[in-house]
Amino acid sequence: MSIRRILSLRKWIPLQTSAEGVWSCQRVGCRLLADPDCSRILSRNFTVSCLKYAKARGVRKKKQLSEKKRTRYFVDQQRVTVTGGKGGDGTCAFHSEPRKEFGGPDGGNGGDGGHVILKVAQQVKSLLGIKSYYRGIDGEAGASKNCYGKNAAHTYLLVPIGTVVKEDGKVVADLSRHGEEYVASYGGLGGKGNRFFLSNENRAPMSATPGEEGEQRVMQLELRTMAHGGLVGFPNAGKSSLLRAISNARPAVADYPFTTLTPHVGVIQYQDFEQIAVADIPGIIRGAHENKGLGISFLKHIERCRFLLFVLDLSTAEPWQQLESLKYELEQYEKGLSERPFCVIGSKIDIPESKANFVLLQEKVKQGRLIPVSALTGENIEELLMHLRELYDGYLENTKIDGSTPVKW
Repeated sequence: MSIRRILSLRKWIPLQTSAEGVWSCQRVGCRLLADPDCSRILSRNFTVSCLKYAKARGVRKKKQLSEKKRTRYFVDQQRVTVTGGKGGDGTCAFHSEPRKEFGGPDGGNGGDGGHVILKVAQQVKSLLGIKSYYRGIDGEAGASKNCYGKNAAHTYLLVPIGTVVKEDGKVVADLSRHGEEYVASYGGLGGKGNRFFLSNENRAPMSATPGEEGEQRVMQLELRTMAHGGLVGFPNAGKSSLLRAISNARPAVADYPFTTLTPHVGVIQYQDFEQIAVADIPGIIRGAHENKGLGISFLKHIERCRFLLFVLDLSTAEPWQQLESLKYELEQYEKGLSERPFCVIGSKIDIPESKANFVLLQEKVKQGRLIPVSALTGENIEELLMHLRELYDGYLENTKIDGSTPVKW
């Protein structure tokens, strides 16, 4: 046994010499023709790998994300600062050419900076993708030989239908149609090169102007309609569990209050391809209209729903007091908010004491539809879905009467 180095592979492989002067590799089992002086070895289709010694590797599985990382929140208001792109600077240059002593100025102008534009896109449903700061693209500077700088491209921010743009508390734009655009900030104009200042009085201008800075604005983006229906209730009333039962949304569920701090929106699919959006509003407490427990921000979410779904915990004593407190908080925040079309949902009906409380609740509540449901067992979920469709059809009829455009999900 002798070890020879194969120059083409730059590896040391054990080779065995035969009587005919042929080198054979014991590891791979191939035959190599060698020179008499063994100075080089020529081989084709040579490999040092072998299935016998290869490690069995399966398909690498993708690591599963936790439910917390897969959760997608719904954002219905966003504060954003936008700045237009800066214009390109003008250039001061003079023409240089053999046998041409006085070529004159030939510095070009700079390009204009890019605008920041809000554009309505029907496929966008939330303001989650909007960041807090945007800056337009700067224009290119001018060059010699009268070369003008390139104008910068505009920056587009995609927003949902029904986005209201506010500045200093005043509404400056209401984007309600697909493809509608609003220029949030204008880019700066490009600077002038010294060629621009050429005149009969000044035949050799030495000045050029820089590009202007872009416009800067601070705006508040809000959605006029967050969802068709909103689940309204006290903390730990079963709103998140109910949304998981009627849609594919996966909000966090736990046995402690204030599990949900940001709204979640689930979409219900019907056989006629109609879609109804239901929002899980964070739980409000007594005194929410005075901003207790972040009540004002939570009540703003309810304001952007077309009909309300009051979720009452039937496992607690006197659940009808929850409904009275919820309506009181809504009325104190905005007059007429509690008078929108609503439905009363009694959750946790699978608990034994809840059935007795539901009988008492029927005697106290005379207005609206009362539906007992259980997100755990799925009891009366179908009845709830059918009633949601009735509320949605009523919303469509009201928009036709008012002449407004209904929000389609």
